[in-house]
Amino acid sequence: MAKIKKKGTTGQAKNFITRTQAVRKLQISLPDFRRLCIYKGIYPREPRNKKKASKTSTPSTTFYYTKDIQYLLHEPILHKFRDHKALAKKIARSLGRGEVGDAARLEKTSRPRISLDHVIKERYPTFVDALRDLDDALSLLFLFANLPSTQTVPPKTIALCQRLCSEFQHYLIITHSLRKSFISIKGIYYQATIQGQDILWLVPHKFVQKVTGDVDFRIMGTFVDFYTTFLGFVNYRLYTSIGLVYPPKFNVNSDEQGGELDAFTLESSGIEPTASIVGQANGHVESEQEAGQINGHVGSEQEKSQELEQSDAQRHADEIGRLIASDPNDDRDDQIMQDEAPTDAIDEFVVQGEGADVLDQPRQSDSEAGTLFAPYSFFLSRETPRQPLEFLLRAFGCKRVSWDEVLGDGAFTHDGFDPSITHQVVDRPPVIQAEIIQDETATEGGHGKSDAVSKPARSGRMPGRTYIQPQWIWDCINQGKLLRSDLYAPGATLPPHLSPWVKPTKNTYDPTVPLADQENSEEEEVEAEGFMDDNDAPAQAGLDEDIDSINSHGMDVAGAADSDDPSVDEEFGGFASDEAPGNGAAVEEEDDDRTDYQRELEAEAAGLPYTIVGSAAAASSSTNGGLAKKAARKRQEEEEELERRKMMMPKKKRK
Repeated sequence: MAKIKKKGTTGQAKNFITRTQAVRKLQISLPDFRRLCIYKGIYPREPRNKKKASKTSTPSTTFYYTKDIQYLLHEPILHKFRDHKALAKKIARSLGRGEVGDAARLEKTSRPRISLDHVIKERYPTFVDALRDLDDALSLLFLFANLPSTQTVPPKTIALCQRLCSEFQHYLIITHSLRKSFISIKGIYYQATIQGQDILWLVPHKFVQKVTGDVDFRIMGTFVDFYTTFLGFVNYRLYTSIGLVYPPKFNVNSDEQGGELDAFTLESSGIEPTASIVGQANGHVESEQEAGQINGHVGSEQEKSQELEQSDAQRHADEIGRLIASDPNDDRDDQIMQDEAPTDAIDEFVVQGEGADVLDQPRQSDSEAGTLFAPYSFFLSRETPRQPLEFLLRAFGCKRVSWDEVLGDGAFTHDGFDPSITHQVVDRPPVIQAEIIQDETATEGGHGKSDAVSKPARSGRMPGRTYIQPQWIWDCINQGKLLRSDLYAPGATLPPHLSPWVKPTKNTYDPTVPLADQENSEEEEVEAEGFMDDNDAPAQAGLDEDIDSINSHGMDVAGAADSDDPSVDEEFGGFASDEAPGNGAAVEEEDDDRTDYQRELEAEAAGLPYTIVGSAAAASSSTNGGLAKKAARKRQEEEEELERRKMMMPKKKRK
């Protein structure tokens, strides 16, 4: 007799476990279970059949893999949760007895510390895996760095998020890893490339944030605890890879005065990074000399290798020179030298056809993009957002960023009239060049008199300085070049600020192209289609005329409809007799062949398939045949679809 299987021991009922069963199995509370799942990266799963996965009659809503819950039984954090629960009982007992001092002592000295270092190492075995999961961490930490302190969001958490985010920004500034940025209604998007991985995150605008009560900050706080530890590991790896000490020195006084990025002092660890590590920091492999410039010197081994490379290059050049001198009359060597001559131009991938793949065009090197604003000095007006502009300008090579004293500490200069400033970023209407001063004087007779005196007002503009709006900086970064500053002058209508990650497609609206040009292009396409139709119409008309002319001459085309005219029957009566056809029949056959040939040429010129024109019955039969084929094909597709659906159904429902 076969062994009877017990219900709920195999299949989905064994593979899945409900949340209530998991909490009972782990012997922890529901909030602690949520924290543990967030730390370990365990999420609910959706079974195929909830009724079979649930061991009860009522189907549950939340399921987890049984193996994941079994894996949590050996987690060290689980023991910390139980220690915390035992400590809470001791504190409650002390408070019940009135021993407030003992309760405070227990909470201060015996509180268990939860460490997430081993969780970071388990979830991210390689550094590339950590970089791929850095998007959500940066977005959440930058959000908490801009929140006001409340009971649910303590000031220590906000200060920690601000410090970690500033350290990450300093790394992007040093390595010039920032690539693109975009301003949206949600905030400012940034994209950086670190070791070949594109990282995109969102930073909210510097507005006063209103914390609402419908947000569960306990769950978000759990994510913040995990992401702060995670970003600390990432920052340590990034700083040590370029030979810097982590954590950098932090000046509290400068931070209190609004220094922000200037409050950090970076120090070299004295360990020279290799060329491969420095190249990976920017997403590409740099030369040894470029890697040495980051630390200010180049090693002796690098100099030796460069000398060897130069000697090899010189030897190769001498050989080419001898080949050219051996045959001075041959121009092919000159052509080869011109083709192989190195140029600074960037190659472009040209699309060969309509259906061909569109490849990403090569961009400027990271060193060129990182020095976009290097030769200039910027001054930020009071109405402009200082934090994002300072970060962008420094990340793209600008060393002299100044602003007004009210915006905080850390500027290159607070003097707005410094002659070394080349660009000033303003975000206000243009200043009026003249002001009208009205002096009203009362006469003895009670009649008023007003005199208008026009005096030139000080516009505040410095000669030789370029005044631009903040969007100019973002558009220059996204396009990788300096744009015309007159299009972004104060008071000018700005060009559309487009997302650098959305590419325009064909036959869609493109904001960068004027609307009149787009309408003209659409009209040209319509005219081109109409021109093709007009070219096809004369060819078809010519075919119809040939057919009519053939029928009018009295020739019976194969399968033609019978005519009621008796003269036609008399003309073709001679062919049925025993006599051989005469010269007239031969001439008619020759005309028939010539007409067919002419029709074939006209059909070929019109681009139409050539078929011998038959009778109306033949045409109708071909049409009916085509419809029958379409109906049969549709019927076959429906049968195949029905058969496919039957295969996906259980065996009981296939009948």
